[in-house]
Amino acid sequence: MATQTLEVIVFPGGFNWPIWAAQKIGAFEGNGLAINLTNTPNSVEQLTGLIDDRYHIGMTAIDNIVAYNEGQGAAETQNTSDLFAFMGGDNGFLQLVVQGDVNDYADLKGREISVDALTTGYAFVLLKMLELGGLSRDDYEIVQAGGALQRFEAMKEGAHAATLLVTPFEILGGFSGLNVLQSGIDVIRPYQGLVGGARRSWAADNQDALVGYIKAYLSGLDWLYAPENRDEALQILVDNIPQMTPELAATISEKLLNPVDGFARAAKIDLAGVRTVLNLRSEFGDPQKDLADPDAYIDLTFYDKAING
Repeated sequence: MATQTLEVIVFPGGFNWPIWAAQKIGAFEGNGLAINLTNTPNSVEQLTGLIDDRYHIGMTAIDNIVAYNEGQGAAETQNTSDLFAFMGGDNGFLQLVVQGDVNDYADLKGREISVDALTTGYAFVLLKMLELGGLSRDDYEIVQAGGALQRFEAMKEGAHAATLLVTPFEILGGFSGLNVLQSGIDVIRPYQGLVGGARRSWAADNQDALVGYIKAYLSGLDWLYAPENRDEALQILVDNIPQMTPELAATISEKLLNPVDGFARAAKIDLAGVRTVLNLRSEFGDPQKDLADPDAYIDLTFYDKAING
């Protein structure tokens, strides 16, 4: 069987663990695939790259898919967006990380808070957390500073007062004097974060490849949750995340594999969580739209074939 190479673009972070595990156990090869994994510097590169055919699959926030499909994306694209989510992933593992002198939301008044892009990339979760924390939009300044890795590095240098990061960056930040002010999922629940996304047009022409990708991902996920693989699984984190140690990997694994708030078992999409995403985008999106139908951005046809085939 000929091997098909897929270009997959992801954000750097521990949520790529199932992909790394699938690579380790040969799950992609077993489904006739080879994976070129690219870390994106920001959501603009990821989403424009998907829409304009530079990448086949993206592990991204479903909010990003909605944004570009609805004409609310952060950048122009050559092609019209026909992105959709074909499987779930997690709740985002979102953490409001702050400088050491920030003890509550009031300490953020008059200071810079960084985002990937104000129109996408979990920015609306951040805005809602700040609002619920008692801050008005005039109380702080939003600055664009790139993806999670770039914002994490900027935070370590003291460039901004706060940003919304994903696991494991909040744990790594503790070694640089950064703190977690609040967990996003504790404030906004339920919430659908990461999903597998692709273009509908590409998926229609590459059904076997997409089904194979889902099968491989699920194999990696199941392998991670098997207790007998713990030591090997932790080593994967050490090998793939800078500054990672076995001790840190063990701590991070408790979050990522948490039976309640960790990776979604069987990579299912949380429809209630998608509705929360749509509610936030209806509130903060520009141009303003009333978005209420999760099915407009989801197609589980390929997922169902992977599960049942």
